Amino acid sequence: MQQLLFILLSSFTFLVAYRQFKKIYHNITLGKSEKMTHDPVKRWSNVLLVAFGQQKMFKNWIPAIFHLFIYIAFLFTQIELLEILIDGIFGVHRFFAPILSGFYTLIISTIEILSFLALIATIVFLNRRNLLKVPRLVKSELNGWPRLDANIILIAEIFLVTGIFTMNGADTLLQSIDAIHYPDTGRMAISSWLGPTLFGGLETDTLILLERSGWWMHLLVVFGFIIYLPYSKHLHIFLAFPNVYYSKLTSRGKMENMPEIMNEVKTMLGMEAENSTTSGAEIPEFGANDVFDLSWVNILNAYTCTECGRCSAVCPANLTGKKLSPRKIMMDIRDRATEVGINLASGDMKFAKTNNNPDIKTLTSVNYNDGKSLFDYISREELHACTTCNACVEACPVMIDPLEPILKMRRYEILTESAGPPDWTPMFTAMENGGCVWQMTDEREKWRQEI
Repeated sequence: MQQLLFILLSSFTFLVAYRQFKKIYHNITLGKSEKMTHDPVKRWSNVLLVAFGQQKMFKNWIPAIFHLFIYIAFLFTQIELLEILIDGIFGVHRFFAPILSGFYTLIISTIEILSFLALIATIVFLNRRNLLKVPRLVKSELNGWPRLDANIILIAEIFLVTGIFTMNGADTLLQSIDAIHYPDTGRMAISSWLGPTLFGGLETDTLILLERSGWWMHLLVVFGFIIYLPYSKHLHIFLAFPNVYYSKLTSRGKMENMPEIMNEVKTMLGMEAENSTTSGAEIPEFGANDVFDLSWVNILNAYTCTECGRCSAVCPANLTGKKLSPRKIMMDIRDRATEVGINLASGDMKFAKTNNNPDIKTLTSVNYNDGKSLFDYISREELHACTTCNACVEACPVMIDPLEPILKMRRYEILTESAGPPDWTPMFTAMENGGCVWQMTDEREKWRQEI
């Protein structure tokens, strides 16, 4: 009966998870293709150092140590999870124990020690968020679901570790009385003393119930986490690796030329434009108005965001009380991409821009128009506050670039809408007329006289 229940439950879990991850993939690919430097050696080096090695986490080493406990525990417990999956499918118990013999005891003991350290780290993180209220973890953009999301995962981690020790502790006692189906695993690092301390003197049937309860608790938390993951910021567990791989290899401060502008200049000079997607009769749009105008890497950045707030904590605009928060920018892009993805998946033609064309009968990303844009999520005041200092880019532990979408939205506002703050207008005029931000080129050195 347990074997059948396990197979049905696992099949349901992976089916639901597959459908949700597929939606996220489609949301990410709403963005434009991006031309990037092909250097697999450098990219894999970044993955090993930054994603696997947690290199950038250690700029703030105290939380980095506790995060490392959870991270390494997560990696090692996949061995035990694999064994649980095999046990559940084939109806066996401790499948690896007779195969690995004494090495099995070392593996399980290592997992227990790491799980205990992860439990300590989880309690520390819960205190940092809810009692100590570390400033970057209690900002207004985290009100509501984001704050609840973080706490849900941390509490789930406690249940996960509880399940491991309940299962192993009861298992240790069942082995000591030579209960059937419970092979000898040797002395486990923590359960060998925790089991007798908590469950010593209990009847065999009660111990079996406790062992099975721990086994199922561990499994249900894992399956629940898999289903929950697409709705959570903890999606970075998987997306951090491709995000780091596809991050920029050029200098962080380098701003790339806009292909649309270059094509316009080439057209004016009578040269052939490269990869132009607009005909001569169309008015080109510059920058980004919606998620379709961002690159798919920008949207991948948004879904990878861990909401840790390291970017906002070093942002000079945010630190001086302005509305800009690089973390919120990425959260807003993710929310907008999710909204568009849901609407597109519905196929409802009320979201289609048909221009009274009866031939348009299918909703696609090309004709999509729900009357909203990224500017409904991100205010112009936030965009104007950015000083392009790149502090947010340098601070991100998974190499997210909040600056690029900010620049793209500002370009749309200035170049397409001919809008922007009034006090920027003299600067643009001076650049167009004199090639510099001052009114006259011969006055560009005057600022030095005031020092």
